[in-house]
Amino acid sequence: MITVQQVEQKLFDWAPRQMAESWDNVGQLVGDPGREVHRVLVSLDITEPVVQEAVEGGFDLIVSHHPVMNCTWHPVQTLRTDDRQGRILTKMAENRISAICMHTNLDAADGGVNDVLAEKLGLTQLSPLTEEKIGRIGTLKCEIPLVEFTRFVIESLGCNGLRYTDCGKPVHRVAVGGGACGSMLPQVRAMGCDTFLTADLKHDLYLEAREAGMNLLDAGHYSTEAVVCPVIAQWVREAFPDLWVEVAENQGEVFEYF
Repeated sequence: MITVQQVEQKLFDWAPRQMAESWDNVGQLVGDPGREVHRVLVSLDITEPVVQEAVEGGFDLIVSHHPVMNCTWHPVQTLRTDDRQGRILTKMAENRISAICMHTNLDAADGGVNDVLAEKLGLTQLSPLTEEKIGRIGTLKCEIPLVEFTRFVIESLGCNGLRYTDCGKPVHRVAVGGGACGSMLPQVRAMGCDTFLTADLKHDLYLEAREAGMNLLDAGHYSTEAVVCPVIAQWVREAFPDLWVEVAENQGEVFEYF
């Protein structure tokens, strides 16, 4: 018998709890640790469509990157079905679906979000961007024009599109940060990178990058992190060959470009 707790521990072997940021909420967040697991659904977010997919597919466990509840983002003070988070948690409880969430610990882990993102973009000679091992720095095998790199990013990550500022330099030494890593721009600049790719960037960061002579790309939160979902699924399959593991189909970027 394979339990939720056993799956959680195996995931912590890969991305230890102590690697998570102090504000983060990781590990098993919903369900009975001793519940037997047969079918696992992997997703970036635990949304209503993902939970419905789990219900219809008979899944016992959802493993996601983003926490289904995090008091920093959305204080859980009630459990009501007229609230989006309340509906999600209620439906999971009613259908005995557990949740394990691996967030900033998986951002930092070897082979986690940022390594997968960097490798997906063809970067080699990788090193951590920060002391906490968030973000990666790497190099392309040769310099390429920014317009060529942007096309490659869209194709590789399946972006709807991206926002960027062009400082006039070719792309060679690149920093990446899956999700919202704009605050790391000073570290990227100090490491001598010509290009930084992340998500959820604000206006002032584009101004700062332009003044620093750095290409800055926002490829979207979903696209820069969802690359890890197939890797999570494969990790669980290899650790527990008897489990049926799938990546959720009912997920994707939450906005479109007109």
